[in-house]
Amino acid sequence: MTPLQLVQAAEIIQLSSRIDLLRERFPQLHFTECSEDDVSPRHQPALSFDNHDLYLVTGATGECLKLTDDFNKATGVLVAAKADAD
Repeated sequence: MTPLQLVQAAEIIQLSSRIDLLRERFPQLHFTECSEDDVSPRHQPALSFDNHDLYLVTGATGECLKLTDDFNKATGVLVAAKADAD
């Protein structure tokens, strides 16, 4: 995973929240989604924008998934949707 791939993923998510588009564009990476309140506040997103936070994930190749801040170890992205502000 590279910083450029993360920015490209963010651009796709901003245009359409469909995870399947990310999987088509980056077949070598793992993508999963959740709500922002499913992520522990002790973790910081690798990239944050209007409606989503993106976290780097490692372990998609057989280990348990966990968040990481290391692009070299990242095998995918967790897309966390931000709650609507009412």
